[in-house]
Amino acid sequence: MSISIPLQRSRVPVLADLIAARRDRATRIAWDIALVIGAAALVGALAQISIKLSFTPVPITGQTLGVLLAGTSLGLRRGAAALALYAVAGVAGVPWFAGHASGYTSQTIPSFGYIIGFFLAAALCGFLAERGADRSVLGSVPAMIAGEIVMYAVGVAWLAVDLHVSAGKAISLGFTPFVIGDAIKAAIAALLLPAAWKLAGRGRSGAGQE
Repeated sequence: MSISIPLQRSRVPVLADLIAARRDRATRIAWDIALVIGAAALVGALAQISIKLSFTPVPITGQTLGVLLAGTSLGLRRGAAALALYAVAGVAGVPWFAGHASGYTSQTIPSFGYIIGFFLAAALCGFLAERGADRSVLGSVPAMIAGEIVMYAVGVAWLAVDLHVSAGKAISLGFTPFVIGDAIKAAIAALLLPAAWKLAGRGRSGAGQE
């Protein structure tokens, strides 16, 4: 699969940068912390939109939408930090994995590869957003697809190892049942980001370098 994403060479602001613009350093740090915690909580809340399937240990959830939005709106460092917080806090006992699960247990281990994939996907989407990929639907769609490819690559590989099944079986358990729903979530995220920039009055022509 070839994905072409129109990118700028240097870093440009992401949506989260608008909040901290023209504020002192201490306030910017406080905002960054609040944004990271808020994004992790958003993913945790969307994880509770969960539908269990009888033939796979991986449930259908709303997490993917939260991951894509967190990465693209926060940028690489904050987006990655938000999903790292989501993973670490969930393992530590915060019940915000799918179905109010927490910890590294028999309930969460089979799908834990996706949680690792969330971190990598948020970082990738954040990096692409920092190169202007979130400013238009033309750039957002392939950026979201790239993020989802990362999620599934890690999640399906982990599932195959954990369940001791073939790659084909892991794909049928961890990819095929979810691809249509996640394509819809990627499309929603790809439409929301350019729309948010227009509402902020900071469209593509207003992108400035940091």
